Amino acid sequence: MRRLMLGHTTEFTLFAVMIVLCIALSFATDRFFTISNAFDVLNVSAVNIIFAVGLLVVLISGGIDISFAVAASVVQYVTALAIAYLGGGNWAEGFIIAGAVGIGLGLINAALVYKLQIISIVATISTFNIFFGLLMFFTKGVSIYDLPEWLTTRVVFYEREMSDGSWLELTLPVVVMILCCVATWFMMSRTTIGRQLYAFGDNPEGARRFGINIGAMHYISFGWLGLMAGIGGLMQAHYAEEVVPNALYGRELDVLAATVLGGARLGGGKGSVIGCVLGVLMVSITQNGLNLMGVSPFAFKMIVGAIILVAITLSSARIDKLLPFFAKGNIQKGQAQKREAH
Repeated sequence: MRRLMLGHTTEFTLFAVMIVLCIALSFATDRFFTISNAFDVLNVSAVNIIFAVGLLVVLISGGIDISFAVAASVVQYVTALAIAYLGGGNWAEGFIIAGAVGIGLGLINAALVYKLQIISIVATISTFNIFFGLLMFFTKGVSIYDLPEWLTTRVVFYEREMSDGSWLELTLPVVVMILCCVATWFMMSRTTIGRQLYAFGDNPEGARRFGINIGAMHYISFGWLGLMAGIGGLMQAHYAEEVVPNALYGRELDVLAATVLGGARLGGGKGSVIGCVLGVLMVSITQNGLNLMGVSPFAFKMIVGAIILVAITLSSARIDKLLPFFAKGNIQKGQAQKREAH
């Protein structure tokens, strides 16, 4: 047990902080600690979690990308226009188009970083402005409301009315989010590609000497984020039932902060899907609780920023320092076993 906790210090600490926060918010407002509210938080967080698991792969590989939210906006528009051209389309065509366009935009970032040797944050700041500028230029900031019925009709896999009149709903974005998390976890934890991405992010020069294809690492990581951006953009259009060019503008910093909060290291080589999900949920739970308490939306950023700072500080500490009695007990137990052996 101690070995498991030491290996996942950030995740356990963040989970503990979330429990304390939930208890505090449950006393602050009666509506927070309800099953229906928990499902609402999950539904609202789905798109950000999809973005976050894509960003996680880039961060693990040692890069950084802040253009994915704008890329998702571009994907929304291109997909909406493409399915209109195809005569309405369907979910299969929507996912294929959104995924392909998203991967294409991600590969542009990868090419800038790998081929032109531009620092990833500089490259993605550039593409952030280029993507958004082109989107606003060609669309003139006009939103698309006339979407096909299959895209705007809510897909609910499970629903139940509670005694207080509220509803529990498990919607399509949540199911897609779960699939994206599982796919990312499988790639990073159970494949050679995932191990190579960790190695490359932890020690790029060592990975190069070991024979890892550096170019492939860039294209896979940024391409995966592009895929998640495309899927997330499609889910956002489905959730909002419209395509707004600047709806996702600014979300990249929230997702980046939440992903780092979940344990992803900006220097690369470290991060987990469960930590990433916990980081996003931590921010969403805080915002949801503050909203139920009637706190002004203008105070959200300040309070959430303070909580992220505290949580990251706690997550940086070793688990045996946070749990001194647990560590001390194991040391004493080990000493007793040595005395018995002698």
